[in-house]
Amino acid sequence: MGEFANFLGENLSDFWTYTGFANATPGHLVMILVGLFFIYLAVKKEFEPMLLIPIGFGILIGNIPFNMDAGLQVGIYEQGSVLNILYQGVTSGWYPPLIFLGIGAMTDFSALISNPKLMLIGAAAQFGIFGAYMIALQWGFDPMQAAAIGIIGGADGPTAIFLSSKLAPNLMGAIAVSAYSYMALVPVIQPPVMRLLTTKHERLIRMKPPRVVSHTEKVIFPIVGLLLTCFLVPSGLPLLGMLFFGNLLKESGVTRRLAETARGPLIDTITILLGLTVGASTQASEFLTLNSLKIFGLGALSFIIATASGVLFVKIFNLVLKKENKINPLIGNAGVSAVPDSARISQILGLEYDPTNYLLMHAMGPNVAGVIGSAVAAGILLGFLV
Repeated sequence: MGEFANFLGENLSDFWTYTGFANATPGHLVMILVGLFFIYLAVKKEFEPMLLIPIGFGILIGNIPFNMDAGLQVGIYEQGSVLNILYQGVTSGWYPPLIFLGIGAMTDFSALISNPKLMLIGAAAQFGIFGAYMIALQWGFDPMQAAAIGIIGGADGPTAIFLSSKLAPNLMGAIAVSAYSYMALVPVIQPPVMRLLTTKHERLIRMKPPRVVSHTEKVIFPIVGLLLTCFLVPSGLPLLGMLFFGNLLKESGVTRRLAETARGPLIDTITILLGLTVGASTQASEFLTLNSLKIFGLGALSFIIATASGVLFVKIFNLVLKKENKINPLIGNAGVSAVPDSARISQILGLEYDPTNYLLMHAMGPNVAGVIGSAVAAGILLGFLV
């Protein structure tokens, strides 16, 4: 009887060493609370639920404590584990181009085609990327890390993941979570900046209705867009190529099934895998560092700089435009590529000051330009630093 009790005690003791209770650290508990907070924001506040629920649940998965020496092969950083194999789509950079394929297939570039000068607003907002890059250099990051962090200012999660996988893979978890977190917080971050930098008179500016864009123009745009941007920045080809290809599938009118697949089942599947694995990559031992805190701070700064740059550019641009062509600076925030959330913020604030002034269609111009601009900026940084 005593031998059986000893045998049972030893087995229970061994079993205990494998449990999460025995291997939990304060860091694991902190990250689990972060994951729960992300899920709360998605469910209760409806902040980007398609992103925050996969990421939040991924954080929970990534922070289940286990014995690292047991050889269980369940962790995302353990070679050969299922999570590690799924995570290769992030580390190898092939999830983001597939996301861009879906984005292209669901994006209507009509607002930009009808008023090409709105492209300049999207370009101006990318100053958030380069502003954050310069600040990151001052904070002690090397040029490649600073570039990967700066891209958060483009408000484009797939682009941030793509660039960080090439330039700073050790910071990718923090960069990705920061990018998606601030994308979800666009309704919180942008309105105060927009109100601060505009006058009541400017917020009431009415813009001319966009002209009707022909089918031929819509078909030509992705072809010309690909050739112009990728001849200028060949290193942006994986993202820009897939973006414009997806848009051609949509606008050609003869590949409807392919377009529906790209903007439906395909992008949904990749979004699930991307969010879950990015969340799981935030293991406490890898994520809870001083650099992570710095990245979150720089991410907030880059969003603020990008929003301010877009709004201020419109104010300056209006100085040289005729009265009938002036642009409402409330659409300047839409130059960041958080599609379509930042354009909706333009619309909401515009209606707040004039219930009959609809800015959404105008704001979609710089918004989709921001998607192109962030990919071009990523290509420029990649070309210079690799």
